Amino acid sequence: MWRTEVGVRDTGGGMTAGDPPPRGVATGPLQGKSCTDESPELIGYRGPTACSAAGITYRQLDYWARTGLVEPSIRAAYGSGSQRLYSFRDIVVLKIVKRLLDTGVSLQNIRTAVQHLRTRGRADLAQMTLMSDGATVYECSSPDEVVDLLQGGQGVFGIAVGVVWKDVEGALAQLHGEHVDTGETIVGDHPGDELARRRNRAG
Repeated sequence: MWRTEVGVRDTGGGMTAGDPPPRGVATGPLQGKSCTDESPELIGYRGPTACSAAGITYRQLDYWARTGLVEPSIRAAYGSGSQRLYSFRDIVVLKIVKRLLDTGVSLQNIRTAVQHLRTRGRADLAQMTLMSDGATVYECSSPDEVVDLLQGGQGVFGIAVGVVWKDVEGALAQLHGEHVDTGETIVGDHPGDELARRRNRAG
């Protein structure tokens, strides 16, 4: 049974150099599996699309990008008229940040959590649950770990990253993206469009 502490908390454990870290406590920036084990994402999403899929305002998106909280990993904005381009993973992180902020987690701990999420592979994210007591964010990768954290009185709310991933996937399927290499627009399959096509065929 284990859990990884994503946030920053003084444990007061009196560790000395060379001592192994106690189980469940991070001793600095968390290191996870590199996301280079995944094939590069070939589709990017502009700011308004990222906002719609993540459930945030453009003002939030712009502020988070300018302060370095969540920056677009595909293309940053350079000068007037240029468009930021976000990856699918970026939008998942945006949605998680919004939920953490809504529950009162500090920006310092959210920044640490964002850095940690970016190190994890897709399979890791799909089974991960983020728990928080409002001060610290914890990573749990199994139901047993969630129960263990709750029994310890530390978990107040949880975010199932795999569910967020699927929510974003469903939202983006109905929105427009673009090929990173060619800039070609990819039109989302909106349910209303399909209904219109069926009506046209029936007529």
